[in-house]
Amino acid sequence: MKILLAEDDFVTRKFMTNFLSKYGECDVTVDGMEAVDAFMMALEDDDPYDLVCLDIMMPAMDGYQALMGIRNLEKERNIPKEKEAKVIMTTALNDESNVKMAFELGCTVYSGKPIDQDRFEQVLKKFGLI
Repeated sequence: MKILLAEDDFVTRKFMTNFLSKYGECDVTVDGMEAVDAFMMALEDDDPYDLVCLDIMMPAMDGYQALMGIRNLEKERNIPKEKEAKVIMTTALNDESNVKMAFELGCTVYSGKPIDQDRFEQVLKKFGLI
């Protein structure tokens, strides 16, 4: 599995990288702009990401904007819905309005922080990623 992680917090980034690396190749970015650029380059190389984990509160471009950018890139390339990357929003913002907005923009799963490793693994299994 090819994974893209966008996380600006060093400690969370280190934890998530260690956690996700056991499931596949994990590329790491520190903001949403880098994440969209990495996603675009992977599509151009015909080696797309299977999973994208986006923090919401990041500098330069937040997770919502990055999610919109990712979904727009997929639409521009006519990627069928079933082939789209699975996107997990990872955030401490667990109020209803943030959850609702994330799903409206096309996220697959919304995961609050701190990350529960067992639940995260269940999600990966549910979507056939592991």
